[in-house]
Amino acid sequence: MTEDRTIGTIMRTDVLRCAPSTPLSEAAELMQEHRCGSILVMDGERPVGIWTEHDALGLDLDVGGSLDIPIGKVMSAPLVTVGPEMTVSEAGRRMKDEGMRHLVVTGPHGKLLGLVSQTDIIKHFGIQHYLYMRDVRSAVPRALVTVGADMPFTEAMRIMREERTDAAVVVDAHNQHVGIVTERDILRLIARRQPVQSVDSIASKPLFTISAQTTLLHARDLLEQKGFRHLGVTDDHGLLTGILSFSDILTSLEHEYVRRLEDALHQRDRALEESKRHLNLAHKVIEASLDGIIITDMEGVIEAVNPAFTTLTGYMAEEVIGQKPAMLRSGRHDAEFYAQMWNSIVSRGHWQGEVWNRRKNGDIYPEWLTITRIQDIEGGATKFAGIFSDITERKKAEERIRNLAYFDVLTGLPNRRLFNDRLAMAINSAKRHHQRLAILFLDLDLFKRINDTLGHSVGDRVLEEMSNRLKLSMREADTVSRMGGDEFTVLMSEIHDVDDAVRSARRIIESIREPFLVEDRELFVTTSIGISVFPEDGDNPEVLVKNADIAMYRAKDLGRNSYQLYTPQMNAKSFERLAMENEMRKAIERGEFLLNYQVKMNLDTGGIAGAEALVRWNHPDLGLVPPADFIPLAEDTGLIVPLGEWVLRAACQQNKAWQDRGLPPIRMAVNISPHQFNQADLVGRVRGILAETGLDPKYLELEVTESVLMEHMDIAALMLNELRSLGVVTSIDDFGTGYSSLAYLKRIPIDALKIDASFMHEIATDESDAEIVSAIIGLAHNLRLKVVAEGVETEEQIAFLRSHGCDEIQGFLVSRPVSAENFEQLFVQDLLVQPPGVRNPPGKRKK
Repeated sequence: MTEDRTIGTIMRTDVLRCAPSTPLSEAAELMQEHRCGSILVMDGERPVGIWTEHDALGLDLDVGGSLDIPIGKVMSAPLVTVGPEMTVSEAGRRMKDEGMRHLVVTGPHGKLLGLVSQTDIIKHFGIQHYLYMRDVRSAVPRALVTVGADMPFTEAMRIMREERTDAAVVVDAHNQHVGIVTERDILRLIARRQPVQSVDSIASKPLFTISAQTTLLHARDLLEQKGFRHLGVTDDHGLLTGILSFSDILTSLEHEYVRRLEDALHQRDRALEESKRHLNLAHKVIEASLDGIIITDMEGVIEAVNPAFTTLTGYMAEEVIGQKPAMLRSGRHDAEFYAQMWNSIVSRGHWQGEVWNRRKNGDIYPEWLTITRIQDIEGGATKFAGIFSDITERKKAEERIRNLAYFDVLTGLPNRRLFNDRLAMAINSAKRHHQRLAILFLDLDLFKRINDTLGHSVGDRVLEEMSNRLKLSMREADTVSRMGGDEFTVLMSEIHDVDDAVRSARRIIESIREPFLVEDRELFVTTSIGISVFPEDGDNPEVLVKNADIAMYRAKDLGRNSYQLYTPQMNAKSFERLAMENEMRKAIERGEFLLNYQVKMNLDTGGIAGAEALVRWNHPDLGLVPPADFIPLAEDTGLIVPLGEWVLRAACQQNKAWQDRGLPPIRMAVNISPHQFNQADLVGRVRGILAETGLDPKYLELEVTESVLMEHMDIAALMLNELRSLGVVTSIDDFGTGYSSLAYLKRIPIDALKIDASFMHEIATDESDAEIVSAIIGLAHNLRLKVVAEGVETEEQIAFLRSHGCDEIQGFLVSRPVSAENFEQLFVQDLLVQPPGVRNPPGKRKK
C-alpha cells in the first residue's frame, strides 16, 4: 500500500548538480540538455541549495550580466531536506503545505541520496482510482492568465510573477490562443543566451488542449507520455477555460482524504483476516472508509445501500432496495466467474477481487469488491455484505442496530429478542440431554408510582440497580434480561429440581427488599415473581414465558412481594381475568355500572350525617359482579381512572338531585383510588365536575388511604390543600392499617379519620383492639379531626364507640348499601338513636 512506500524507493539518484560558482546560463544549459526542472548546487558532497525553473521566473533579464551571475547567489537556500524513510503520502502533503516542487533526500551527515519531484509523487501515489473519479475541472485554477503575442517577454515574466502562475496563454490580436509561455521557456531563453524577445518568438506552439470532462487520470498520463508540462482545458463549446499542470494535480489532491482511505483499507483487510464471524471491526473499518457498501439477505435481495453506493453507481437507495445485485452486472463476466465467486463465499465465507459493474447512466467501471458472509452468534449465515467504497456511516448504523436489536440500552442486559434466542437454544439442549430449566418472570410492584411522582430519571436509576442486584443474585450461567418497562426475566438452565428456582426467587426477593438509594432518597421496592419449569409447564419459549407471566400476576393478586409457581389452574384464571378486563372496558361505555349508597350516621343525634357512594357492576349476563372481583383488576389495568371519574360525577349528580327535590343536604363521600390521586390534574377534574353538576363543594367528601398519602407526603399535602381551597372535605380511609403516624397527620390538611372495619370485629372482647380504637379517637380529637367508624354491626360496638366519643358510624347495623331510590326512604324514617343501643337506625323500620 502507498502508506508503506517511502520516498527512498522512488527517488531519482542521478541528480543534476553544479558548483556554487557555475554561471547561471551554464546551469540553465545543463538543465535544458538533461530536460530537468531543477539543479542541485553542491559544496563538495554536500547539497547547499537548489535552483529551479520557477526560480528563473524571478530574474530580471533586462539587467546586464544577469546571465553570468554565479548560481550560488540566486539559488534557493537553506535547503529543505528529508530522510528516505518518509512515506510518499507524507511527502505529497509536505509539498502541498509548503508550496515546494522538489524534496532533497539526504542520509546521515547530510549526504545527498537523491531527489523527489511532484511528478514522482503523482506517479507513485497510488491514487489512480481517485484520479479516475475526478475530471480536470476540479484541479484547474480559477483565473486564466493571458499575454499578448507581441508583448516583450520580460513584460510577460512580470505578469506571471504578479499572478503567481507558472504558465500563461499567448493570444494574438484577435484574442485567439496561439501557444503557451512557461517557466521552461524562460529557462530555454537563459540557456541559449538569447536577447530579450517578444513573447511570440519564444512561446511553445501550438497549445495542446483537452476537454474539461477529461479525467485527471487521463490528463496525468498525457502529461507524462507527451512530456508536456501544461495542457489547455476547454469547455463544451471548445473555448479555452484554464491551464492544467502537474503542480495543479498535486495541489488538488485531498491528502487527508487519501490518508484516511489508506488507513481504512489497511484496517479493513486486517479485520477481515482476523474475524469472519463478527461485524464489529468491519463496522469501524467502513466508518473510516469512503468505499460503498451493499447489504443483502440470504436470498440476495438488497436490503440497504449507503450514500457512497449512490455516488459510484448513480442509483438512489429506493431504486435498488428489494432488487438483486444482478442489476449492476456489466455483462463482462460469464457464469463461471460468478460460480467461482459464490463457491469461495460458501466455502471460505468471503470473496475478494476485481469486478466490472454498470452505473445507472450505462458507464461500465471496474471496482475492487469484497463480499463477506455475515454470521450470527451461532455461526449461521444471515446476510451478505459487499464493500467497494466508503461505508463509514453505514457501519456505524449497523453497529447501533445490532446493539439495539439484542441488548437493552439502559441496563446493558440482553433484551427480549436475545432472551428468546437463548431460551430456544436452552430448550433444544434440555430436550437432547433430558434436563430441566426454569423461567423466572419478575415485575416491580407499583413501579409506576416512582416514575409518575419522582420522574423517569429516578425510575431509570432504580431499573439499573435492579439489574445489578439480579445479576448478583443469579449464577454466572443464568441469563438475566429486561423484557421492557419494569419487567425482567431469568433463564436458569440445567436445574436439578424446582427447588433450585424457588431458592433463586427467594434470594432475589430478599435482595430487592433492601432499600434503593437514589439521589439521596431511600426507596423501598418489592417484586413479584412467577416461575415456570420445562418440561412440566411448557415445551416451547412462548408457552414457558406466558405461564411464568401468569404465575407472576398470581403473586401480585396474593399481595405482591412474593413468588408463585405456575399451575394449570392459573391459566384458566388468567383467561378469566383477560375476559373480565375486556368486559369492563365495554361496561364503562355501555353504562353497566351503578352506585349504591351507605349511610353515615351521626352518633349523637342518630341522624344521617352523610353517605358513601359505592360502585356496583350489573353485568348483562353475570348479574351483579362483586367489587372484590373487578376493583383490583381496574386498579391493575388503569381502568380505575375513568371508572373513578364516572363514580365521582354520578355521586355529585345524585346528591344535587336529592337537594333539588327538597331533601336535607348531606355530605357525599367518594373513594379516590391511588391511580386517581396520582393524576396531576385531579384537582382540576374535581373542580370541573362540581361546576358541571352544580353541587356545593362542602357537600363532597373525598376519601384516600393513608398509604397513598404517606408515599409522597409533600405532593399529597399540596393537593389536599388545593382541594380544601375548593371547599371539599377530605378524610383518610382505612386508618390504622398503613403507616399511621402523628407526624404526617400534623402536616397533611384533612378533616376526618375513618377507623378500618377490621378493628370493629373484636372491639367488645379484645382489649388490644379496644385500646387501638380508643387511641385513634383520642388522637383525632386532639388534632381537631372528626372520627368515623366503619363496619359497625352490633349494639355493643355502638355503645363502646359512643362512650369514647366517636362522631359518626357506618355499617350494616345502620344500613346496608342501597340504591338511590331506597336511600331516599331513609330521609323520612326516624333517625334518632337512643342509648345504650340503636333502637331504630336508618334502614331498620319500626315494628
